[in-house]
Amino acid sequence: MIDRLSPIESAAAGSLAFVSHARFAKSLSVTNASAVIVPPALAAQAQHIAGRIVVDDVYHYFAHLTQYWKRLFAPVSVASGIHPSAVVAPTARLGQHVSIGPLAVVGDNAVLGDHVCLGAHAVVGSHAEIGAYTQFHPRVTLLDGCTVGQRCIVHSGAVIGADGFGFAPHEGAWVKIEQLGHVVIGDDVEIGANTCIDRGALDDTVIGNGVKLDNLVQIGHNVKVGEHTAMAGCVGVAGSAVIGSHCTVGGGAVVLGHLTLADHVHISAASVVTRSLSKPGQYSGVFPLDDNASWEKNAATLKQLHALRDRIKKLEQP
Repeated sequence: MIDRLSPIESAAAGSLAFVSHARFAKSLSVTNASAVIVPPALAAQAQHIAGRIVVDDVYHYFAHLTQYWKRLFAPVSVASGIHPSAVVAPTARLGQHVSIGPLAVVGDNAVLGDHVCLGAHAVVGSHAEIGAYTQFHPRVTLLDGCTVGQRCIVHSGAVIGADGFGFAPHEGAWVKIEQLGHVVIGDDVEIGANTCIDRGALDDTVIGNGVKLDNLVQIGHNVKVGEHTAMAGCVGVAGSAVIGSHCTVGGGAVVLGHLTLADHVHISAASVVTRSLSKPGQYSGVFPLDDNASWEKNAATLKQLHALRDRIKKLEQP
């Protein structure tokens, strides 16, 4: 009998664990798990374990298993209806089986699709739209005129549609540039806690279908993010950057404004993207801070290091 899902290292009797990569294969010989999920390459090494599930894509299988497990043992039961303390504008349009939690606010002419769930203190601005089966956790803010698609999950503290960072310098002061665009978010998007997605200055900020954003991600105004791209915690994307589909951006990385990243570009954690990337692939890089003129000279020299090394090797030959 299986009564829990566990990491392979701490699995006990009654646990189901998984090993997806050969570098963790030694864990199979010492685990106390009652059953394991393994790829075909590790099936033989798991023969001593009573229960074995052999699949080509272990991680994908495990992801679906966690969803099944949650539905079975930790179902989220949300009763439809409007809490007495919520404030819903008379002009708002609500679909069927909508749930609106305590102290939530829904503005004028907002549209909530069927089975939308708003947690406590969530705010939906006027003329904003939320697609069917989308869930807002407590304290999510969707500001005026912004759109979130179907089956999305937005975690606590996220702010969608705050003003982009736009100011014109004038005589030693900053003059605000009003942000007149919106945010448009596709279907099946997940947005982490305290992530901010700014509205566009004139055009919209656009997040494609299937995008996954971790906690504390900052998306600047007019950014375009392609479908099924994923960004880890504390990523910052400056205004008007265009990021392709199926990209990944590691934690703490920064993409400067007005740059374009092609589809299938993968940025390593803590890297700083300072130029557009037109070819798919893995990119990494951090360069020490310096005054700008020195930094540009050193960066140019650094790019020639390989050629300079080859020249020195030739000079050193007898």
